[in-house]
Amino acid sequence: MEIITEQVLKILNEGILKAFPQVDVADTQLQFTKDIKFGHMQSNAAMTLAKPLRDNPRSIATKIVDAIDKKDVLESIEIAGPGFINFTISQSKIIEYCNNLFNTEDLFSNLDRAGDIIIDYSSPNIAKRMHIGHLRSTIIGDSLKRIYNYLGYHTVGDNHLGDWGTQFGKLIVAYNQWLDRDAYAKDSVEELERLYVEFEKRSHDKPEMLEEARSELKKLQDGDATQVELWKEFIQASIREYNKIYTRLNVSFDTYYGESHYHPLMPSILDLLKTKGLAKESEGAQVVFFDEEEHLHPCIVQKKDGAYLYATSDLACIKMRMEDYDVNQLIYVTDDRQAPHFKQVFSIASKLDWDVKCEHISFGIMKFKDGHFSSRKGNVIYLKDLLDEAERRAFDVVKEKNPDLPEEEQRDIARIVGVGAVKYADLSQNRSSAIIFDWDKNLSFDGNTAPYLQYVYARIQSIKTKAGIDNISSPKSEIFKEPQEIRLLGQLIQFPSALQKAAESYRPNVVSDYLFDLAQDFNTFYNANRVIVEDQDIKLSRLYLCDLTAKVIKQGLELLGIEVAGRM
Repeated sequence: MEIITEQVLKILNEGILKAFPQVDVADTQLQFTKDIKFGHMQSNAAMTLAKPLRDNPRSIATKIVDAIDKKDVLESIEIAGPGFINFTISQSKIIEYCNNLFNTEDLFSNLDRAGDIIIDYSSPNIAKRMHIGHLRSTIIGDSLKRIYNYLGYHTVGDNHLGDWGTQFGKLIVAYNQWLDRDAYAKDSVEELERLYVEFEKRSHDKPEMLEEARSELKKLQDGDATQVELWKEFIQASIREYNKIYTRLNVSFDTYYGESHYHPLMPSILDLLKTKGLAKESEGAQVVFFDEEEHLHPCIVQKKDGAYLYATSDLACIKMRMEDYDVNQLIYVTDDRQAPHFKQVFSIASKLDWDVKCEHISFGIMKFKDGHFSSRKGNVIYLKDLLDEAERRAFDVVKEKNPDLPEEEQRDIARIVGVGAVKYADLSQNRSSAIIFDWDKNLSFDGNTAPYLQYVYARIQSIKTKAGIDNISSPKSEIFKEPQEIRLLGQLIQFPSALQKAAESYRPNVVSDYLFDLAQDFNTFYNANRVIVEDQDIKLSRLYLCDLTAKVIKQGLELLGIEVAGRM
């Protein structure tokens, strides 16, 4: 069974071509209505055809409607306003569709799912603690990976680590001289950060230390076993600490390829750029220049001292991925400050005739409503501290609302609510915008928040428990009569379409917007209609609505990387 929008769109296009065989239906538009009184879906096809057909839109709409075969999908078709065509889907088709709502293999068979979608996200620098600046890349990238996986794509999540550069020479010197082994055992990355800061402070008065660091770096670059072993220890120690954060965020990766992985490939990239006539010498450096209409600054691919830059590394990364994977598309999730860089890299890849789709998924920064988050050390907001604070605040809320629950359960719910609130506050916003984080708002059980959705899910579990029915079967056709039931049904069928739209636009907030609308429609339904009634058919049909709503909320939140609890 195809996604419902595809089914109705095919019926509409068949009607258009039957009425007007000469027109092109490739761009026919169809969307869900905001109000069920206008039907489930609406198209402005008649108005877009008015100019080429030189006819009145309502006249065109009438001819289209007369030519449409409703099949077993549509209950009615109406013309509204200047020529909108409104479609109401039959209740039997809706119930059939709802029974297959999670049959992703069939629903999304229209998508081009061949090949691998490689998503590059999080990407912390080795030997530095993860801070709030890493949050958005980490959870937006993870959510996109979950959505694409759900739609049936094969994805590869890559954590493109910053594991190469001059800082490692300094770290080796500092590690050998001032390491606090107890501190390193407790939190290796925090201790490595301290060592780096200590080196910078001491080298200010002792510039000869910089020469010592350059010597250690040269040994590392030349493959000296001692330096390489220590460098690998820095990487593994850092990943161990990062994985603690990733576990709390419910985020995972398939590969951890850092800058060092691509370093051996960079000379061949430079040679290729020279051979193609793209890289030109400028003041001792190798530079790629762009046409004036591209509005891009020149891109340095090798400095005059022979060092390569991020652009060279990212080109090497693209080349390796093209060779190692069957690439569907490459997705890079970074903040909007890196947009010019990726425009340069993608333009160069195009000039090299690399046939690969690349997308930079940018996002704005996150701020706190009442100023900077209070961190134990300065104004850097570390992710560990942010998650600790979220769970602490959530525990206070859960304890107040459920004082009789065992403390262990209160703390588990607080973990689910607190981390969920942090993630949802980000993912529910347009990623292009800056985020204003408000603790009180984001931990509220009212409004567009994770706790609100989690509470609706838990409420439904309570309803099902009270009903005492384990197996909720499909209801009879045409049993839903109340307007709130009909509206909720109409909302439920939009779930697959919302997911497809989220993937096409690379915006997880499309999913959160849908879930919030669904939860509101459920509460309207629940407040207007008793679920556990004497009439067995009505009771089972309403339990069906409750159960399906809970499943969609749980699945939708899972695609945002957010858990649910059985009770709140």
